[in-house]
Amino acid sequence: MTTEPTTGGDAGVTLETQRQVMASSVDRLSALVHSLTPQQLRQQAYPAQWTVAQVLSHLGSGAVITRLRLDGDVDAQSVWDEWNAKDPDAQAADSLRADAALQARLASITPGEAFWLRFPMGPTDMDLTTFIGLRLNEHAVHTWDIAVTFDDSATIPSTEAELVIGTLAMMAGFAGKPTGAERTISVRTKGPERSFEIALRSDGVALSPRPILEAPDLELPGEALVRLVYGRLDPAHTPTIVGHASDLEELRKAFPGI
Repeated sequence: MTTEPTTGGDAGVTLETQRQVMASSVDRLSALVHSLTPQQLRQQAYPAQWTVAQVLSHLGSGAVITRLRLDGDVDAQSVWDEWNAKDPDAQAADSLRADAALQARLASITPGEAFWLRFPMGPTDMDLTTFIGLRLNEHAVHTWDIAVTFDDSATIPSTEAELVIGTLAMMAGFAGKPTGAERTISVRTKGPERSFEIALRSDGVALSPRPILEAPDLELPGEALVRLVYGRLDPAHTPTIVGHASDLEELRKAFPGI
C-alpha cells in the first residue's frame, strides 16, 4: 500500500495540493498573457535582462524539461536552443501550451508512480513532490515577474507562497551570498504564519525554521519573504515591514537574485 507523497520542504504538503495550486498559477498566467498585446510581450520584464516573451520562453522550456524528466533523461540545452529560436509571439503562445501539457502529465501520475519517482540533483535524489515544488517556485516567481511589469502592486498569491515557503531553506542555501556580516536575523511571516532564522556567515547563508517568535527582528508577509529570497524585494515593491530597515537591507544584500 502506498500513501500520498509529501514534499521534503513541508511534510504536510501533498502532491494533490501541489497539482491544485500549480493549476491555479497556470490559469493566472494564461489569463495575464491573453490580455497582453504583441508590443507588451516585447517590453522589458522585471528581470532587466529579459523581455516578457523571454520570461515566458523560460517558463515554457522549463515546462517541457520538467515533463520530459518525469519520464527519463532530457537534453535541456537542445530544449533551450529551440525556445530561444522562437519569435516573441510563439514564445508566449507555446509557453501556455507547454504549461497545459505539463499539467496533463501531472494529472496522470498515480500514487504508485509518485511513490517511486526520484530525480538526481548533485549527490542526492529528490522525491516527486520536491521536484514539482521547484517547478511551482519557478512558475510563481516568474509569473510575478510578468504581472509586476504591468501592475506595481502585484504580489504572489498566498496559496502559492505558502507552498514555496516550504522549499525556501533549500533555495536560500543556493541563492544566498556572503555580505561580510556574521549574524543571525529572525523573521516571522504572516500568510502563512511561520518563523525562521537567517544565518549570515562568511561562506554563505542558511535559512531554517524555528518556533513562532513573539518579537522577531523582521515581520513581513509570506509572499514578501519568497520574493526576498529570490531577489525581488526592492524598495519599490516592498509592503509594510515591521522591524529595522537595516536588517532588511542586509538581507537584500544576501539575496541579490536568481
